[in-house]
Amino acid sequence: MAVGVAKLGFLSNTCHHPALSPHRNNNHFSYSNVINTSSPGRIRRRLYLSSQISGSLIKEEEEQQQVLFTEPETQLIEALIGIQGRGRDASSQQLKEVERAVQSLEGQEGAPDPTDSNLIEGRWQLVFTTRPGTASPIQRTFVGVDGFSVFQEVYLKTDDPRVSNIVKFSEAIGELKGEAAASVKDGTRILFRFDRAAFSFSFLPFKVPYPVPFKLLGEEAKGWLDTTYLSQSGNIRISRGNKGTTFVLQKETAPRQKLLATISTGVGVKEAVEKFVALNQRVASTEPELQAGIWQLIWSSQQETDSWIENAANGLMGKQIVKESGQLRFVVDILLGMRFSMDGNFVKSGNSTYDVTMDDAAIVAGSFGLPMEMITKFELELLYVDNKIQITRGYNNILFVHLRVDDAEKK
Repeated sequence: MAVGVAKLGFLSNTCHHPALSPHRNNNHFSYSNVINTSSPGRIRRRLYLSSQISGSLIKEEEEQQQVLFTEPETQLIEALIGIQGRGRDASSQQLKEVERAVQSLEGQEGAPDPTDSNLIEGRWQLVFTTRPGTASPIQRTFVGVDGFSVFQEVYLKTDDPRVSNIVKFSEAIGELKGEAAASVKDGTRILFRFDRAAFSFSFLPFKVPYPVPFKLLGEEAKGWLDTTYLSQSGNIRISRGNKGTTFVLQKETAPRQKLLATISTGVGVKEAVEKFVALNQRVASTEPELQAGIWQLIWSSQQETDSWIENAANGLMGKQIVKESGQLRFVVDILLGMRFSMDGNFVKSGNSTYDVTMDDAAIVAGSFGLPMEMITKFELELLYVDNKIQITRGYNNILFVHLRVDDAEKK
């Protein structure tokens, strides 16, 4: 059976391999671990030290929350928010917007001679790639699955310069790593040749070789990668491979990107949402306000019930349309052009809370509607909102995360 090196070179473009650098995992300090009940004085002293340590950890988390990007870099990140599968499911309009932002950054002054810079060294997370369909089937499977994290490691300033592509399946399963010997051609281009790969499973004490005959592949194992932009902060890198594919990678991913990545995996989402909200509330200077727009539900803390009508009426499905006039609408597509629609209104009742009454429901098909006798009342607490993401606590104290889709629906 012929095995193409494309299976291991997703970031190379010759070797398309499946392979965001996450922030450190900072856990809050536990007071119970330092209390010695035999000495009251020691208790007070250690609690004081614990408070200092806990405070420093919170401060560090807040500093990490505020990853600094230039305005053109922010425009690229904004264009990437909401694109699933690292570009696999992007619409033609989304691809155009990303390409525009990429080209804008490539025209900016980044770090000079990226391949000679210390900023390129380290682990980068792949957040977007064009033309994922040109890869092998195994690569398309890995790169397009949001539940897998995809990285590239670049270490050029060693006795054995290497570029490695990594697919991390999960902490419980492990990862697949493909390695290539690398060399620098000039200030922007890295030449490489893949020579080994292996699975590292968390439940095995040894590595399992990946069966690719690199020595027999000859020129097919080789490729090059140009770095067309490297941010002066070392947070963003744009690279183009020898087959024309564009890659966007990050070391310090923006908090919203990390949250969306967690939601896509479905693991530890509630904790991630609560942490994101808490950090933003500590640094926020103003109370959030509901923003008019069309918001697609992407996650809630409660599973849907057996009754889709109940789910739709409580906002557990579909879209939420917020109007500046104080009107609110829930919309759920059913089938064959039919949809459930429920209208109501919201009135601000506190700094970040709203009283919501939904009382005008109907099954709609084209210009015809079948009214339904339904009414739902609840308090809506707006926990976080920006031009892309809205986080609320609504009906029955359920947490909701919505993604804004206005622009996508207008085009």
